[in-house]
Amino acid sequence: MSTTASALKAPTKLLFGPGPSPVHPRVYEAMRQPIVGHLDPFFFQVNEDIRRGLKTCFGTANEFTMVISGTGSAGMECAVTNFVEPGAKVAVFANGYFSDRLTEMARRHGGDVVRLEKPWGETYTDAEAREFIASTKPAVVAFVQAETSTGAYQPGHAICKAAHEAGALVIADCVTSLGGMPVLVDESGIDIAYSGTQKALGCPPGLAPITCSPRALEWLKARKTTTVSWYLDLKLLLDYYESAHRYHHTAPISMFYALHESLAIITEEGLENRWARHKANHEAFVAGLAEIGVGMLVAEGHRLWTLNTPFVPAGVNDMNVRKKLMAEHSIEIAGGLGPLGGKVFRIGTMGYGSSPENVQLLLGALKDAFQAEGYGK
Repeated sequence: MSTTASALKAPTKLLFGPGPSPVHPRVYEAMRQPIVGHLDPFFFQVNEDIRRGLKTCFGTANEFTMVISGTGSAGMECAVTNFVEPGAKVAVFANGYFSDRLTEMARRHGGDVVRLEKPWGETYTDAEAREFIASTKPAVVAFVQAETSTGAYQPGHAICKAAHEAGALVIADCVTSLGGMPVLVDESGIDIAYSGTQKALGCPPGLAPITCSPRALEWLKARKTTTVSWYLDLKLLLDYYESAHRYHHTAPISMFYALHESLAIITEEGLENRWARHKANHEAFVAGLAEIGVGMLVAEGHRLWTLNTPFVPAGVNDMNVRKKLMAEHSIEIAGGLGPLGGKVFRIGTMGYGSSPENVQLLLGALKDAFQAEGYGK
């Protein structure tokens, strides 16, 4: 096989898994723009435009809003390494794969982790949040607002209120909610929120938006210990992006162009209109599944609009379904993780891919695949 660059031709796939999601043609086109240096004034102007757009999507007035060069997991580790000091008690609301990842990162950074456990797919009540935080008295509270492994949405208002009453900072994983449904950082009281570009924002993977409240920024400035990670040290990144523009790392310029265009598209659509589109297409998909007798893991009212987790019907092999979708329709969906392996599908309806046409395409392809497995004949 030829190894020359001109021979590269990636296959066209319909990406309806948990991410990456389909990318708008305008975003691809933006990535064709000429590269500038990572200390060029034009790059910093692009970055300022991105900050304004992200503040709108996050629902925050935080001046401390920036982009980490790395995927959503880099955003997670950035939040942990900057705000979890060795020996600090970290309370994690554990109900999925990514709360487990938060737990592992906090442990590796020396945190004293305590967890409140619930089955994957369930969410926490206000009373449970208050009781857990009051009893553990943590320095940091972490929860996943949009759990990509289960499709569950966890409101943060009660968690944040109880955490602040205990004097704790709150870290929230918003990787699969930002740009597709309300995040509401300021309204809920989240101190540190991070996300990724490859979900509802509709960009390729590679950047991690993050925002920090004035309260979190004051804590960071007063931190006595040195952040373990040099690359993810927010104090150093602030010097690069916002003040002296002191060299820190070579930012992936084309990815910033992509995010800039994605946020321009969101502005044109209107954020609330975008939320309404995601909600309507999610509900249409769930209704279509119900018509063929397929239920959902997450209870109504607690579901993400961006990521759906229908049960695998009885007698159906989830791997066979996913292989058939790919072979016959070039459609990619994902299976369950951990205890949900073989029990649910993870199907994204987010970003550029969230449309009535794609909902009908998915429903038709799934129905055919289920029938091939002997379900619904």
